[in-house]
Amino acid sequence: MSLHLVIIDALNLIRRVHSAQPDAEDIERTIQTTTRTLSKIIQETSPTHIIAVFDHDSDDRGWRAELIPRYKEKRQPMPEVLRTNMDTIQQAWWDIGIDSLLSSGDEADDLVATLATKVASHQEQVTIVSTDKGYCQLLSPTLRIRDYFQHRWLDQGFIEQEFGVRPEQLTDYWGLTGISSSQVSGVPGIGPKAAKEILNQFTDIEQAYQSAELAEKYRKKLAEHIELARQSKAVATLKTDIQLGFNLQDIRFQPLVSSS
Repeated sequence: MSLHLVIIDALNLIRRVHSAQPDAEDIERTIQTTTRTLSKIIQETSPTHIIAVFDHDSDDRGWRAELIPRYKEKRQPMPEVLRTNMDTIQQAWWDIGIDSLLSSGDEADDLVATLATKVASHQEQVTIVSTDKGYCQLLSPTLRIRDYFQHRWLDQGFIEQEFGVRPEQLTDYWGLTGISSSQVSGVPGIGPKAAKEILNQFTDIEQAYQSAELAEKYRKKLAEHIELARQSKAVATLKTDIQLGFNLQDIRFQPLVSSS
């Protein structure tokens, strides 16, 4: 393949690095550490194109909160030292050849998903650098997810071991179990073991809901909470149709200084 796009889940990386710093107010150390980390990622992945995607800085929780009002309502706000120095961080990344894409309403996850799937659909290689397992629903032969901090690939084998379902079933899995970190409840009474059992028997929530073969112990729960299951699945599903407003040539990797 002639093209390799690397997408950095920016705040995922920055927050993890910042939380590990001994002095939370030492923004220079956070900047230096993230820059070194990105330089190593560049060396390991050899991208032809690269971009860092940032979430918008506002209290707007987006379209998902319209479906489920409690969505991410308990999320921790960005530390003030990071919020006020975001431009400085982005400039430091620009200095090693990484441009930034800032969300202006949509979540960064949806921007990442749109860009990644668009490029991967043309059989070009895409690597998403993030610890967020939500991206695993996008896995394909040319799209992979790298957990840099755990030095592992969040691949199909990982998904089977971690969740016991196929990558394309993950949104149904979360529709059933919910996502506790985002205050998405899923179906009351259906946890990971039950969701795995259901999705090993049926393709998705709708097939299970409509089947006479669904075990009675699950049938009552799903019948009572089917709309909640559908909403939870919708919230877990990444959008892939956002207008991005740039082309690949704009993010071709051209380091401005040495990244060694």
